Amino acid sequence: MSKVFPRHCKANTPIAVAGKGVYIVDSSGKQYIDASGGAAVSCLGHGDVEIVQAIESQLANIEFAHTGFFTSQAAEDLAELLIKHAPGSLDRVYFVSGGSEAVEAAIKLARQYFVETGQPQRQHVISRLQSYHGNTLAALAVGGNLWRREPFTPLMLDTSHIAPCYAYRGKEAGESDFDYGQRVANELEVEIKRRGEDKVMAFVAEPVVGATLGAVPAVEGYFKRIREICDQFGVLLILDEVMCGMGRTGSLFACEQDGVEPDILTIAKGLGAGYQPIGATLCTDKIYKAIEEGSGFFQHGHTYVGHPVACAAGNAVVNAIVDRGLLDQVTTQGHKLRNRLVEQFGDHPHIGDIRGRGLFIGLEIVEDRESKAAFSAALGLNKRFKKAAFEAGMVCYPMGGTIDGKSGDHVLLAPPFIINDDHINEIVMTLDVALQETLQAI
Repeated sequence: MSKVFPRHCKANTPIAVAGKGVYIVDSSGKQYIDASGGAAVSCLGHGDVEIVQAIESQLANIEFAHTGFFTSQAAEDLAELLIKHAPGSLDRVYFVSGGSEAVEAAIKLARQYFVETGQPQRQHVISRLQSYHGNTLAALAVGGNLWRREPFTPLMLDTSHIAPCYAYRGKEAGESDFDYGQRVANELEVEIKRRGEDKVMAFVAEPVVGATLGAVPAVEGYFKRIREICDQFGVLLILDEVMCGMGRTGSLFACEQDGVEPDILTIAKGLGAGYQPIGATLCTDKIYKAIEEGSGFFQHGHTYVGHPVACAAGNAVVNAIVDRGLLDQVTTQGHKLRNRLVEQFGDHPHIGDIRGRGLFIGLEIVEDRESKAAFSAALGLNKRFKKAAFEAGMVCYPMGGTIDGKSGDHVLLAPPFIINDDHINEIVMTLDVALQETLQAI
């Protein structure tokens, strides 16, 4: 019997033994198309020779050097590369080992910034319902994923949550997309005033909400209004691009498409493309200088931050995304995938919405298309769908609680950037098979 502590104790999980391109093969020889890149991780697909060679080259030089004593050329190069392409005045990069760590570092950096600048009363964080920012305690507290939060609520820091920008469910009859976005964005101002205008330190949001809502982008103008409110009250804007960043939506940084510049930005997943565990927290020069000219020491850290091999992989991945023209590929293939999904499911009585940006697309499954009524949560439809898709040879990312943390189901697609038209057709047809089997069984 296995001695591994798995995510699901009663699941009989197959052993992955090989990966090539958009496919994973298990120990029985069964092949699966990786339509979600795991969890929006494998943006370059599996078995990319160039990335493997970059890792091997770094290992041949030095595998580890603790950042309390050394930097590494790999870390220096990756930081320079990221800042070269980063929006606004983002100027420094703090490397970590994953998305939750990146968000945790962002929260602590925001707090230390205000301590260093003589505003220690700023301690509150505001985020949005139906968001997900990671599984460490601070990241979990900031997130609005009720199911993930519930068992650990007594252990969390006090945070506030405003409404998400979720036009499919939140927009009122006769209300334009723009007016809806302004209305829900203005909830931030109300909440800042409620908590105390000089007591809020940060607002945290995903430019395109991933796991919890299923690839929901904000409407035009929403984030510009959020930026205005943050500036008005001296609140730091933290954008979480752990899932939606690194080219996933068609630009290297997702917030570029919203025309906003954050004070702090987090990335992970696609930064290492699955070849190494790596994340990063980027901040503006203003924030960095507050630490540099103050205590001179960011009071945070982990043993493996700035790991040379992980940074070497990140370098190779980001260069591949940029140099191979994969951002254009994401846009082109994203349009094709979206169009095929609309062609197949646009009039389906149980698909309420097809949304997203680039190769980051969600389908919301409903009991009734016209009323948008969800299936009963007791059916566990998203779990049934995941099982049916997997048995049909596809990895995808279904979740429940889409609407309010309890009801609603969606499936998230985030395939590798290298998918071709045949792969798109395979994904769509396998989704159709899985949906039919799921609906017939309930």
